[in-house]
Amino acid sequence: MADKRDYYEVLGIEKGASEDEIKKAYRKSAKKYHPDLHPGDKVAEEKFKEVNEAYEVLSDEGKRARYDQYGHAGVDPNFGAGGGSPFGQDMDIGDIFNSFFGGFGGFGGRRSNPNAPRRGADVETQLVISFEEAAKGCKKTISYNNIVTCEDCHGTGAQKGTKATTCSACSGTGRVTVSQRSPFGVVQTQRACDACRGKGKIISSPCHTCNGNGRVRKARKIDVTIPAGVSDEQILNVSGQGNSGINGGPSGDLHVFINIKAHEIFERRGDDVWCEMPITVAQAMLGSEVVVPTLDGKVSYSVHEGTQPGDVFKLKGKGIPHLNGRGRGDQYVRMNIEIPRNLNSKQKKAVKEFDGALNDKNYAKQRTFREKLKKMFGD
Repeated sequence: MADKRDYYEVLGIEKGASEDEIKKAYRKSAKKYHPDLHPGDKVAEEKFKEVNEAYEVLSDEGKRARYDQYGHAGVDPNFGAGGGSPFGQDMDIGDIFNSFFGGFGGFGGRRSNPNAPRRGADVETQLVISFEEAAKGCKKTISYNNIVTCEDCHGTGAQKGTKATTCSACSGTGRVTVSQRSPFGVVQTQRACDACRGKGKIISSPCHTCNGNGRVRKARKIDVTIPAGVSDEQILNVSGQGNSGINGGPSGDLHVFINIKAHEIFERRGDDVWCEMPITVAQAMLGSEVVVPTLDGKVSYSVHEGTQPGDVFKLKGKGIPHLNGRGRGDQYVRMNIEIPRNLNSKQKKAVKEFDGALNDKNYAKQRTFREKLKKMFGD
């Protein structure tokens, strides 16, 4: 426990950070250290695990409350088994609050049934895909961890052949009323039942697989379809693939956070694709037929005579498909005229002879620039 870094420090956030701030920090850090972006980097791999561990705790209200109060011991799976904590693992933040403050005599609304069905929490995971996969769409197998209903006890938390019984101390409500004398008379407050820890049921023979929780953490693999045109840092929602519900409640959702690898040639701007095309001086001056890479393969393009550095031409409909819509963006190709280097004496002589054969008609920009200088300085 002592060697673990503070979870807030791991994500680079303050202790009072909001849920949205925690999510944003997690996504940023997870993308930074994702193993698919750093193949073979053991340090990045350990950082990624550390980030996921921190997010698993801080994104869960109950776990975060226990961590804030008890530190790493509060989220140890064995914490509380030996009487170290007054709270069970499944107690939520409302239970903790009311255990301390007693509900202030019942103000703030009626307590919900502790055994009513509750929806499972949503789960987030990261997925790294290539530029082409994002553009064209693909199918991916995603590995992640989530909490599922225990197969041995079917979510009851009790061993096979046994069942939970209604708590006699609270009659199954999960709450008990405590009367206390004060200078103002007898004051009644409500708090979580100590006998059943606010669950309303007593499990005499807990299931050995889930330790009476009714749910277990499990590694899962599912196939998901990534739509064509998905963007970097976009979130894909997979309904019903999050944590299992409690007391028969529905499962939460899986949020897949998309990370797109940078491409060696292409750059994405909205649904348009940009690339730089290197050509020779001769190709730019005389015009030439060049081969241009696109998402659909190679295409031939005629570079016009007198092409200038930075000139851009468009290939209509060769960009990214519009997400959940018709049509595609365009591809823009910027001309990058490469000046030859490492000339030998023969080549230098040929360049000088060629340059000497040119005049102002061949250099419109230089002629215009000299005219501007003349206006400025009068020379």
